[in-house]
Formats: sequence, C-alpha cells, structure tokens
Amino acid sequence: MYTISKLAKKANVGVETIRFYERKGLLEQPIKPIQGYRQYTEQALSRVLFIKRAQYLGFTLAEISSLLILSASNCEDVQQLAEQKLAVIEDKLSDLLNLKESLVSLVSDCKNNPSDKDCPIIQSLQP
Repeated sequence: MYTISKLAKKANVGVETIRFYERKGLLEQPIKPIQGYRQYTEQALSRVLFIKRAQYLGFTLAEISSLLILSASNCEDVQQLAEQKLAVIEDKLSDLLNLKESLVSLVSDCKNNPSDKDCPIIQSLQP
C-alpha cells in the first residue's frame, strides 16, 4: 500500500500527476479513512505505469482511457486502435522528413550564398 506521495515516487511522476489522472477518471481515488491518508494499491501503481508507457508510445489520455476500457475486451479492438495510432505517427514522420529535406536544402543554399545581404532562408519565408 502506498500514500499518494509514495505512489508518485514509485511511478516516477509528481503527486499532481496522480491527482490529474484521478480527475480524468484514469485512476480511481481510494476512500479516505477518518484518520490517516488514502492508501493506493499495487493495482494503482500498475495503472499509473501503464498510462506512462502508453503516453511514451504516443497515445493521448483519451486514447489511453479507451485502451483501459478495451483491456477487458478482445485484442482485435486494441489492435485497431494501435493501428490507427501507427498511421498517425507514420504521417507525422513523413511530414518531418519533408521538413528536414526543406531545411537541409535551405541551409545548403545559405552556405553557398555569395551575398551577405540576401539570405535564402529569409527569402523562402517571405510571401
């Protein structure tokens, strides 16, 4: 059993993160005893660690909420959500690679620019 501060420390998050997850309905807040502190279980720790790993993989809190609901469902539903997230990530990667190519080209143009007054990067940004 953990107090909120011990749970946060064990999960390597802040106490406010735990409270935020509770407000968002991702983590159940234990009942507060008349005397003492709320006690969180190992299951709560597992839930927080699950949330953090899912965030690391790029899932939003709304998507994580769906994953938590789907965890009692079949794998096919979870797979579909993961495939959708993968498609979004692949689109972002493609956009980033295009952006990188543009910047590499602009930096090269700038390096090969004989004029100190006319910067190719600035010129490319002007309408």
